[in-house]
Amino acid sequence: MMKGIIRMVEHDFRNFFRYKWWLVGLISMNLADLFIMAIVYNNILFPTLSAQIGGYFNFFAPGLAVTGLFASAFMIGREINMERRREVHHYMLSLPMTRFELAIGRVLSGGLRGMLYMSPLLLTCFIFLGFPTIWQLLLILAVLFLLAVGISGLSIAIAVSTSSLEKFITARGLVYYTLFFCSSVFYPLSLIQDLGKSGKFPAALVTLAEINPLTSASDMIRSFLLPGHYSFSYTSILSVAAFSAIFALGAAFAYMKLLER
Repeated sequence: MMKGIIRMVEHDFRNFFRYKWWLVGLISMNLADLFIMAIVYNNILFPTLSAQIGGYFNFFAPGLAVTGLFASAFMIGREINMERRREVHHYMLSLPMTRFELAIGRVLSGGLRGMLYMSPLLLTCFIFLGFPTIWQLLLILAVLFLLAVGISGLSIAIAVSTSSLEKFITARGLVYYTLFFCSSVFYPLSLIQDLGKSGKFPAALVTLAEINPLTSASDMIRSFLLPGHYSFSYTSILSVAAFSAIFALGAAFAYMKLLER
């Protein structure tokens, strides 16, 4: 079984590297966001808020790594949606592997591609904020891998349930903006909670920000690199693990159903 899964992962990585210069451009754009936007915001924040979050540059660096992971892991869905529209999935059935191997291979490859894309962003974060201990690094990588697999599963689930590229892009945009901006990627969770208490932010979106796996992953990295401003909680790991399990298994089931049509 592992042989078939590895072959599927290899297939998806070959497709991933077909756009290597495009990927280099995207990584450069992400780093530009950090070195331009974050520095500008760091200088316009009120001193008390800047001190509370450890400076916006330091705050945003872990969030940038998580957003890069999300965007790259989500790319597998676009490829599968294209395969569905062109009926390439019929060809997949001729390969010497089971539907289960095909499905698990697609989910894992999306997650692994996300980890690969995210690695230079995470390394940049470590260079400027400091390197974690070995135990902390292993925990960060484990949680980010679970998150990447869950995102890959979410993307595949959307891809197999949309019949056109336009519908997939619309659904992807909705998921992007909901999960990105209802999280602590760009601003601290405490600020979102305060806005919710004052009635300036819907309570449902505050709850979403609290259980959002992007919030859990971002704040976990911050708790290791900015210990004076954030504290680590094992509940964040459980949140990411639950997200990963639900969407990875759901996507595998949905993809196998697609292959049976």
